[in-house]
Amino acid sequence: MPNVNVVDNLGEKVRSVELNGVFGVKASRSLVHAAVVMQRASLRQGSASTKGRGEVSGSGRKPWKQKHTGRARAGSNRSPIWRHGGTVFGPKQRQYGFHMPKKMYRAALRSVLSAKCADGEVIVYAGGDLPEPKSKWLVKVLGQLQLTKKTMIVVGEQSLAWDRAGSNLQDVKVVHPQGLNVYDLLLYDVLLVLEDQVEVIQGLWA
Repeated sequence: MPNVNVVDNLGEKVRSVELNGVFGVKASRSLVHAAVVMQRASLRQGSASTKGRGEVSGSGRKPWKQKHTGRARAGSNRSPIWRHGGTVFGPKQRQYGFHMPKKMYRAALRSVLSAKCADGEVIVYAGGDLPEPKSKWLVKVLGQLQLTKKTMIVVGEQSLAWDRAGSNLQDVKVVHPQGLNVYDLLLYDVLLVLEDQVEVIQGLWA
C-alpha cells in the first residue's frame, strides 16, 4: 500500500500515513475514459431544436395545380426547399446524459486517485482549520506548501472556513469526500487532503 507524507502548515513533514486500496489500485484507462465521457455528456444542454415540415406555419393546400402552369410541381408551401419551409433532419431537444454502473464509476475514481498518488500529487495536510474564512488565509497556506498549480482541497462537512475561503479563488476547488469525481480530479493538478478526511475517503470509496 502507498505511503504519503503528512505535512504541517509550513510544508514540513511530520509523519507518514499508509493509504489503503483506494489509492493503490492498478489504473484502468478505459474506465476513466468512460467516466469522463459520461460526466461531459451530462453537461450538454441538448436545447437546440428545429421545426420540420409538419411543424412550420403554412397550409396543406397545393399552391397551384400540377400541370400546365410552366412552374415546377409543388405540393405544399412547407416544403424544405421553400423559404420558411421545414428543416430536414435538423436537431431536436434531447438529453445527452447517460449513466454507467456504480461499481464501474467507483473503480474509475479509485484509478484516478491511485494514479495521482503514484505521481506524488496527493498531499495530506495536518495544519487544521483556517483561522478565518477568508481567501487570504488559504492563499497563505498554499504559498507555504508551495502549491502553485490548480489544487483541489478535500475538507470535512464542518470545515466552513475552507469552503468560504476557496470560493473566490480561480484555481482552487474545495470539495467534501462525497463530492470527489473523476473529471475534476483529472482537471486539477494537486489533491490536498485534510488529515482527518483520509479515513473518510478510504471508507467511502473503498
